[in-house]
Amino acid sequence: MTSHPALDEKQDALDARLTRLGSLLVAYSGGVDSAYLAWRAHRVLGERTLAVIADSPSLARSQYRDAVEFARERAIPLQTIRTREMENEAYAVNGADRCFHCKDELFTMLEAERARLGWAAVAYGLNVDDRQDFRPGQQAATAHRVAAPLAEAGLTKAEIRTLAGQAGLRLWDKPASACLSSRLAYGMRVTPEALRMVEQAEDALHALGLARVRVRHHGEIARVEIAEEELASALSREMFRQIARAVRAAGFHYVAVDCDGYRSGSMNELLPVELLASAGQKER
Repeated sequence: MTSHPALDEKQDALDARLTRLGSLLVAYSGGVDSAYLAWRAHRVLGERTLAVIADSPSLARSQYRDAVEFARERAIPLQTIRTREMENEAYAVNGADRCFHCKDELFTMLEAERARLGWAAVAYGLNVDDRQDFRPGQQAATAHRVAAPLAEAGLTKAEIRTLAGQAGLRLWDKPASACLSSRLAYGMRVTPEALRMVEQAEDALHALGLARVRVRHHGEIARVEIAEEELASALSREMFRQIARAVRAAGFHYVAVDCDGYRSGSMNELLPVELLASAGQKER
């Protein structure tokens, strides 16, 4: 296996940070960052680690099942909690601060569980790259004093994937997948029905062989973003018909394929530049 001295040093720094924490609840979603953090924390701290996954309508069922299965495969202690962010009007109105209210609900519940157990800290899977993106949830983490061991160790997303691959974790190359609410245009109310439409449409597109795809909800219109490496195979009349049929079956009236393809956080492109700049995100 290829040696990566600088990366080894970062992993050592991560292990040292976890050791200092002593006991840890990990906010776990099943994505590569939180999964690697939960796995590594369990290796370092053993039974003084608990991964906690928040189950709500904004988490796709396929993502939930995969997260639970990964924890089972790796014998990581796992607890499921039911969050109720959708009952919070500040979240449901789907403003630019939606993610803050979601994470505030999550970290409030995790802090209560941490206190009940008498453990040292709550942590989440923030990486160095995330600090350059528009992520209001980071403000909630700061307010709740949630630890970010991966970022503190200086690990980037690519480095976390490399470490996960070296460890033989099957999800090392798992595509990023934000919550379903992130697919709704800002200002469009978050409802179980809207989330169901997105989830059903994306599941159908995955079944067509599209691995990295997003269905952005703009009311009657679904804007489909397809990864650049998959666009060529999607740009045929027959595939267009299948995409349209699958997405309309989820409840959308019109289906548009975005010519710019898939990009993370594309809904943020309509936010004021000043708001993005205040969060450290580069101007697009």
